[in-house]
Amino acid sequence: MEDDLFDGALTVPDAPPPPPPAPTDGPGRPPLAVRMRPRSLDEVVGQAHLLHPGSPLRRLVEPTGGPAAPTSVVLWGPPGSGKTTIAYLASSATGRRFVELSAVTAGVKDVRQVVDGARRTIAAGGPETVLFVDEVHRFSKSQQDALLPGVENRWVTLVAATTENPYFSVISPLLSRSLLLTLEPLTEEDVRGLVRRALADERGLGGAVELAPEAEEHLLRIAGGDARRALTALEAGAGAAIALGQPVLDVPTLERAVDRAAVRYDKTGDQHYDVASAFIKSIRGSDVDAALHYLARMVEAGEDPRFIARRLVISASEDIGLADPTALQVAVAGAQAVQLIGMPEARINLAQVVVHLALAPKSNAAYLAVDAAIADVRKGLAGPVPPHLRDSHYAGAGKLDHGTGYRYAHDAPHGIASQQYAPDAVDGRDYYAPTAYGAERELRERLARVRRVLRER
Repeated sequence: MEDDLFDGALTVPDAPPPPPPAPTDGPGRPPLAVRMRPRSLDEVVGQAHLLHPGSPLRRLVEPTGGPAAPTSVVLWGPPGSGKTTIAYLASSATGRRFVELSAVTAGVKDVRQVVDGARRTIAAGGPETVLFVDEVHRFSKSQQDALLPGVENRWVTLVAATTENPYFSVISPLLSRSLLLTLEPLTEEDVRGLVRRALADERGLGGAVELAPEAEEHLLRIAGGDARRALTALEAGAGAAIALGQPVLDVPTLERAVDRAAVRYDKTGDQHYDVASAFIKSIRGSDVDAALHYLARMVEAGEDPRFIARRLVISASEDIGLADPTALQVAVAGAQAVQLIGMPEARINLAQVVVHLALAPKSNAAYLAVDAAIADVRKGLAGPVPPHLRDSHYAGAGKLDHGTGYRYAHDAPHGIASQQYAPDAVDGRDYYAPTAYGAERELRERLARVRRVLRER
């Protein structure tokens, strides 16, 4: 859930005035993530695809007037990617009322009150209303329906934020009246820039403490692309360092402050390859517990989940193959889930795949078969395609005897036509040797019968 960072932002008819500004130091001081919130769209990082001149976000935050009013938007993106920041910037645009509702606490009555208040304000010649709805996917259908008149008639300009796929969680009428804008996850370098800005900026830590390079890397792993999480951890670590009289925030201090051990892991060095190797070998060896341990190490170290998913897809065919025909399906589904969901929830999908693959019967028969066939091709054992298998659908093919003598398999007993399929150079070679494990046990018996039929010529 996105944090409520707009103290006093809710403005409804007859509401009391907002509280005085929070102190800049001492008790009641806003969190570092709030103090470092961008003051303009130019300070927003990681969303360049949405910030070009004339874009809906530019027009929402930097209105230029004219007959085309800003469009309501649904902001879809992972936590800490800037959805709340964009809403805050929209609230600071001059000449507008800004109203915030949280889908966690607001009901239909609250929604209707805001919409009615916005309508009356416009009718009285007052300013337009920007309505920010956080966690809009938590709104029920009736609550979302209550938004429709305001959006339809532009009594309000809606800015709705969600971490869930809006096609599943937001009603179609509301989506059709709004622009869906997808925010990209922040990259490691995006978050690094925000952390360094917070260290130096007077709104942030103002140079009160330095961050050791190793601590910076640990902080970025903790953040996992979430800017708010990174700044929250930085504030906790910096507070601990200052309390201890340390001018530099190091890894041990940061570990104690955030209660998160630093995983020694270099995503481009030996540890990356060693852990990945041990991970796959544990799956191959059917040690599900060791495999889950190495998965946890990679996840905690901030390894790209797509890399993990790719390794699992390879393992499904290399080490399991047709001993469990569902293994590849599960691995591919896991890789698709990683793309759809993202971290941290995708760790659950990865764990499911790891457990399935580790406990599946093992076979490398398909892997050995294709490599054996490739080895023969590289030796030059290819040769021409047998004439009866060649394409016969073009003019003149019959004069070349292409297709002559071909036996249609569906007309043969058991659907197996006895004839030569392989070129002469490799005719009779057996590449695929199924094991006696899992589903390959039945394939082994069937393959023996099929080969006997094929070679009865």
